[in-house]
Amino acid sequence: MNKLISFLKKTIFYVLVIFIGTYLQVHWAMGYLSGNLSSSCLDCSFALETLYLSLFTAVLLVFIIILISKIKNLYLKLGLEFLLLSSWWLFIDYSDFVERESSWSTYLFEEEIRETLNHSFFSILIISVVVIFVLNYKSFLKSNDTSNKD
Repeated sequence: MNKLISFLKKTIFYVLVIFIGTYLQVHWAMGYLSGNLSSSCLDCSFALETLYLSLFTAVLLVFIIILISKIKNLYLKLGLEFLLLSSWWLFIDYSDFVERESSWSTYLFEEEIRETLNHSFFSILIISVVVIFVLNYKSFLKSNDTSNKD
């Protein structure tokens, strides 16, 4: 029973951290598009879409990140988490850009990618580092303790 409660606490914590991180990242990177209409849903607000997408992302990624957290090698674990978060967030930002900007215009695929990267690079980098640090805080403490014993 204690293991189940511990697992549920960990899962809820991960969902909350990923949810908040996703919401902040998308708003930081693509918030300038919040006044633009979505080409697929003319009545949808940017904030509400971002809220739903953040919740979906948290539920989807939490199980993958829990699996990744089983990896013993800290650097491999951090690298995989960073790759997962940054690629998923870049995909979300690209989708938002296409939905709210480029579908109303004549952007080439390369221009869409460049614009998405221009607006997303720093937000993805900074927020993913913060999220990964929060998710792995105990692992950092353990690795710091073992390095201090040497």
